[in-house]
Amino acid sequence: MAQDQPISPTNPPHPEINGHALVARAAERLFAADNASQEMGIRPVSVSPGRAGRTMRVKETLLNGHGICHGGYIFGLADSAFVFASNTYGHVAEAAGAQIAFIGPARAGDILEALSVEPFPKGRSGLYDVTVVRLPGNEVIAEFRGRSRTVPTPIEGPPPAEVQESSNA
Repeated sequence: MAQDQPISPTNPPHPEINGHALVARAAERLFAADNASQEMGIRPVSVSPGRAGRTMRVKETLLNGHGICHGGYIFGLADSAFVFASNTYGHVAEAAGAQIAFIGPARAGDILEALSVEPFPKGRSGLYDVTVVRLPGNEVIAEFRGRSRTVPTPIEGPPPAEVQESSNA
């Protein structure tokens, strides 16, 4: 691929992306190293080019002083879906900014799902809309918008443990 061509679903950096093999490998590698999402109980639901879904059960430890899920955890769930969606084109994408609108509360025991979608893929700058809903019923809890920037670092490479070991040498 020429350097000046933008990375997008119609111009992937790696030919396997259209078959989703690269997407699945990248998502597995990213989730294996994502201690924050794992600690919050976030689980992968789906991933495809420019899209990702994640779920999280609201635990008692995630509640604030009002007895509802702390907004930071809802933001974290949405951010996790955003990160996975933005890293589906073969090169590392980093967050450039994000904002969230809280629509309704979540309570202990609720299962939340965040679906991130890239509405218009274009070049190295990404824009992702994430809707967080309560399951079942899909009641909207929050709307999140994230901006990303793709960097030249390819997703492919050694698994996280090997990367960590080689950097400690």
